[in-house]
Order: sequence, then structure tokens, then C-alpha cells
Amino acid sequence: MEDVIETELWQGKTIADLLTLEFLVSAAGSVIGAIVILLLGWIISSWLQHRVENLGKRHKHLDEMLFEFLASIVRYVVLGFTVLFVLNTFGVKTTSVVAVIGAAGLAIGLALQGTLSNVAAGVMLILFRPIKIGDFVVIAGEMGTVKQINLNYTVLADLSNVQVIVPNSEVWGNVITNYSVNPTRRAEWTFGVGYGANLKTAEEIIRGTIMADERAHTDPEPFIQVTNLNDSSVDFLVRVWCSADDFFAFKADMTRKVKEALDAGGVDIPFPTRTIVQAAE
Repeated sequence: MEDVIETELWQGKTIADLLTLEFLVSAAGSVIGAIVILLLGWIISSWLQHRVENLGKRHKHLDEMLFEFLASIVRYVVLGFTVLFVLNTFGVKTTSVVAVIGAAGLAIGLALQGTLSNVAAGVMLILFRPIKIGDFVVIAGEMGTVKQINLNYTVLADLSNVQVIVPNSEVWGNVITNYSVNPTRRAEWTFGVGYGANLKTAEEIIRGTIMADERAHTDPEPFIQVTNLNDSSVDFLVRVWCSADDFFAFKADMTRKVKEALDAGGVDIPFPTRTIVQAAE
């Protein structure tokens, strides 16, 4: 029994040492101190997180998503230091703990290279903001409206309102076409008329039809010119600026209205024809 009592258990202390009133009081003090540090760390981390998040919400020109990301980093950093302080309270050498965490982090990083590359790309997307929620984009061959951007992936809603999830490494590492950045866009059409048509009349009909629409901008000046002589048609190239929000509807409407106007004006719109000659037997 004496051998068991004299066995060293923790930091050179035997069972007999651990059963003393002095050690029990010291251990209780350490536990209480650890609980107090944990509570303070939790309260301070939560307070700092809310302060950083509110900073982004108070100023409209700041990106809320960026400040939510920064707030999460601040919270976890404070909690990390809190855990180190708690370990130090119990006499644990935190330098060794940090070394172990670093080695473990390296091993985890090597095992999760793909995931970490998505996280790194997510950080770049949040910091530099080449896209934001609500933008209409083409990313990695996928077209749709941005619905969510987090550290691992970007969520799009395509033209059929189907959810498309793109890993952030694919977003950051590919060409991003963003249709929502600029307030205006240039709509372009090619209208073909017959070789026998009066080109001046055709141009006036095309110009009058398109520019009569309130969505058409007069500045920059529209471009309407003959640019190509095809086998069976004379082609007008038409370029008119409009608001980005009106682009698709404006382009579709004008395609139909110009065709109807040319028909009403007696301007021939050619189409390919084929003559089949039956050989004599």
C-alpha cells in the first residue's frame, strides 16, 4: 500500500501529495480560475464578433459578408488564446501544445489540400469581391445568379432556377464573366434585307423602330450600318446601348418588332431557298 501511495502521478506528485488539503485547495483554485477565464473569453469573443459584424451593417458601402467573415476569425482567435490561458492555469506548457497543434495542422493540411484550396479561394473571393450576391455571372461554364458565397463553395441559381454549387477553387481559378457590374450594356442585332430592297428605307425603319423604344439610349450614339453582303442578303449591323436590367427583354422585343416593321414597310427579308431539278429519265 505504501508503494502505491508513493507512486508519482502528475508533475512529480504522489498520491499522498495529491490528497493533502493544500493541493486540493490549489486545484480548486485552478479549476475556478479556468472557469472564469473560459467565461471571460467566451463573453469577450462574442462581444468582439458582434462589434465587427455591426460595423459592416452600419455602413452601406461596406460588404456585410466580408465583416461577418472577419468577425468569425476574431472570435476563434480569442477563443484559441482563451484555451491556451486555461491550459497555462493548470501548469501545462503551452509551447509544447502549440508545437503539437502546428504539427497536427500540417498533417491535416496535407490530407485536405482540395478543401483548403477552396477555403483559400473563398477568402480571396470575400476580400477582393469579384462577384457579390445578386450578380448574374458565368463561372466555370455555369450561368446563373449568385445566391451565396461561403468559404467552401459558391451557390448559383441558373436560368431554370436550379441550384448550382461551384467549388471556390473553380470560381477563383477560372474566368468570371459578370453581367451585373456595369449599369449599361450594348445590344447587338444583324438584320438581313434582300438585294432589291431600298437600303435607306430599311435603315430608317430599323432605326425608327428601335429608337422609339424608351429602353434605347441615345448616348452613346447607336450604330446602324450595312456591314456585310451575303449570298442572298444585305446585312445591317445594329448596336444600341441600354440599361443592363433591360438587356434581354429589349433585345428579344426589338428582334420581333423590327421584323414586323420591315414586313409592314414592304422590305423583303430573304431566306435561303433551294431548287430541286429532277433529271430526265
